[in-house]
Amino acid sequence: MTQSLQSRSAGLDFGTTNSVAALAGAGGGAPQMVMLEGPDGPAEVFRSALCFWRDADVRGGLDVEVGPAAIHEYLEFPGDSRFLQSFKSVAASRSFERASVFGRPFKFEDLGRIFLDKLASHAGGTLDRLDRIVVGRPVHYAGGRPDPALARQRYDAMFDGFARETHYVYEPLAAAFSYASRLSQPATLLVADFGGGTSDFSVVRVEEPGAAQRCVPLGHAGVGLAGDRFDQRIVDHLVLPKLGKGTSYRSFDKILEIPPGYFADFSDWSRLALMRNRRTLDELARLRRSAVDPDAIGRMIAMIENELGFPLYDAVTQLKRTLTAEDHATFRFSGAGVEIEAPVSRAEFEGWIEPDIARMAQAVDDALADAGVTQGEIERVFLTGGTSLVPAVRRVFTDRFRPEQIMSGGELTSIAHGLALIAQEDDPSAWRAGE
Repeated sequence: MTQSLQSRSAGLDFGTTNSVAALAGAGGGAPQMVMLEGPDGPAEVFRSALCFWRDADVRGGLDVEVGPAAIHEYLEFPGDSRFLQSFKSVAASRSFERASVFGRPFKFEDLGRIFLDKLASHAGGTLDRLDRIVVGRPVHYAGGRPDPALARQRYDAMFDGFARETHYVYEPLAAAFSYASRLSQPATLLVADFGGGTSDFSVVRVEEPGAAQRCVPLGHAGVGLAGDRFDQRIVDHLVLPKLGKGTSYRSFDKILEIPPGYFADFSDWSRLALMRNRRTLDELARLRRSAVDPDAIGRMIAMIENELGFPLYDAVTQLKRTLTAEDHATFRFSGAGVEIEAPVSRAEFEGWIEPDIARMAQAVDDALADAGVTQGEIERVFLTGGTSLVPAVRRVFTDRFRPEQIMSGGELTSIAHGLALIAQEDDPSAWRAGE
């Protein structure tokens, strides 16, 4: 479909932590960020979260809210809710088949469509009856062995019928479009997008304003870890030892290590809430009876049963935020018999995430190699995504490039802005990703 002045198009950054939408400007005008209603008023940034609860007055007996309203509902009735966050992380996972919520199964695309439709309802009609939507996708999906074809299949089901046509564009390429709108001269640009679940990199040649194709993608790379992995490191070091990690259980005449899978799931925001199911809780109850430290397993069970994933996430996020600005911080969490008040230095935190930073740095090298350019040929670097503010992440670039080459801004909105710019192109298929 050729874009017309009358057609309605939008860009959507469906993120692991947050989602942002922007409407394409008519006649090539500037995109407009979509304001999304929430309990505290309208905002551009919308949490990628869902909260389910039982309601006999609703068809099917199960009600749901998303975004800030989901957080509000959870905080009102935490014990009677199911709060899901970071669910985008399982988009490419074959091991994830469905989530059981109050006994009802939901596939990824079911959760995604509920989130999408509810997000649109909070947009006051601005996302209804779209002719075209351009959706961001990571270069490399989250997870140990991601399946891009499966993720595409699930995305297609999620977005089916939402607009007359749907295009998928690499998220850092969209950020390049956004940044290019600030440039008045040609440049070879490295874009680094650090989100909740993935870190993605694109090398783009930005041509002069007015060029037939302003942004020419040269190469891409990515790694399936970002801010949520940093969160896992914090939980692993500060919380899981209180819940039995590193301890043992008795099996007949043997003493065995408690299976690590429980702790891996607990530290993963996309899976923690899903542990509140009868099978997992029964397994943990049996494990508690044979554990060398049964009280620790009991604390894990209590945290799961009391739906404490969100307050734990909040405590972890506050620690990261403080360590971004300061050299020292205190991690504080209280709930379900778990009391933690632990000082953490930035150097200590950076030691925990050092392997992840190394993988990010390697992905930067991979993007340059894929583009066939050297580090010295990069003229500008644009950093985006909330995790780009972490000092250790920024050093990956300050160690390689001059300060005047490195730009940032619109950390949470630049991708949606760039997707909307692509949406207003006559033919956005030139920038479609991985097809």
